[in-house]
Amino acid sequence: MAFLDYVLMGNSVKAWLGAAAAMIAMRAALGLVRRLLVSRLKTLSERTQTQIDDVVTTVLSSTRAFFLWSLALQVGVLAVSLPERLGAASRAVTAFALLVQIGLWGSTLLRELGARYVAGDPDDERSVAQQGARQTAASTASFVIRILLWTALTLVLLDTLGVNISALVAGLGVGGVAVALAVQNILGDLFGSITIALDKPFVVGDFIVIDDFAGTVEHVGLKTTRIRSLHGEQLVFSNADLLRARIKNYKHLSERRVVFSFGVTYDTSPDDLEAIPELVREIVSAREGLRFDRAHFKTFAASSLDFEVVYYACTSEYSLYMDHQQAINLALLRGLAARGIEFAYPTQTLYLQRPAPRALAPQ
Repeated sequence: MAFLDYVLMGNSVKAWLGAAAAMIAMRAALGLVRRLLVSRLKTLSERTQTQIDDVVTTVLSSTRAFFLWSLALQVGVLAVSLPERLGAASRAVTAFALLVQIGLWGSTLLRELGARYVAGDPDDERSVAQQGARQTAASTASFVIRILLWTALTLVLLDTLGVNISALVAGLGVGGVAVALAVQNILGDLFGSITIALDKPFVVGDFIVIDDFAGTVEHVGLKTTRIRSLHGEQLVFSNADLLRARIKNYKHLSERRVVFSFGVTYDTSPDDLEAIPELVREIVSAREGLRFDRAHFKTFAASSLDFEVVYYACTSEYSLYMDHQQAINLALLRGLAARGIEFAYPTQTLYLQRPAPRALAPQ
């Protein structure tokens, strides 16, 4: 067994084999413990209504194999005597694996909490209506927190490796000013995203109009907001430009004020003209979901006697509003036709008069 007594890097081959066996055994034990914990937590989560155990189960399931191997490595290192440089390297590897695993745990926790925050209560209509707002806020907050988390972990790792992070942070501060000036447009869009998430001028799912563009908000990103237009194409706006524009948000429209006009011919009698507003009132009031406001004989136009009608549609759905308007128009056609009243259209009447014959001068 002379081979087992051979010394390699200050330890016998037998000691190295023992360290390897201890490392493999520890890795197997850690893997078994992880599987048992996840299995028990899944069984527990199926029996309870709370979501805490579901989140813990998902976070624990994100434990990576490299982290377990790094822990097992330290057990193996204890079984042998390593030079200071190799011992420091093994500790650095374990520290790196631990910090990366903490970052993965944190990212998974943020993702799970964000998903449950966005989902809300499916049985609560108010919660369902605010789902778009929660999604916008959650995505922005999750990104910012992840950036802070990984930045902090990176600084801790550098400090563990012996890097002077005080000088590094000072250098980053000076360099950050120069970078901020170079990428001020990108930072403007980033802060615009945060403003949209906090102030909520619109959220995912809202129908908005920006200048001559209209569509439904599909995604609010860190730099751009994407809108699906009525024609089907995707419109992309930078967040900073979007906040400088005048935005019409129709999602929270509780009722719609509708104004429309029509004209009748000039040969309509005064009695019929006086009866038209009452006819319009009856037509509008007969439809459920509409509130009649007024109808007046407004003006004498060039080729028509014009009426103006105002009513309120208690709906934010454009298609439903158009259904109401169509029904009103058809009812007006039938109602006026039944009274012998004709709609006006652009016409001109020319009156021709022959000039009187001129008297002849006496010869």
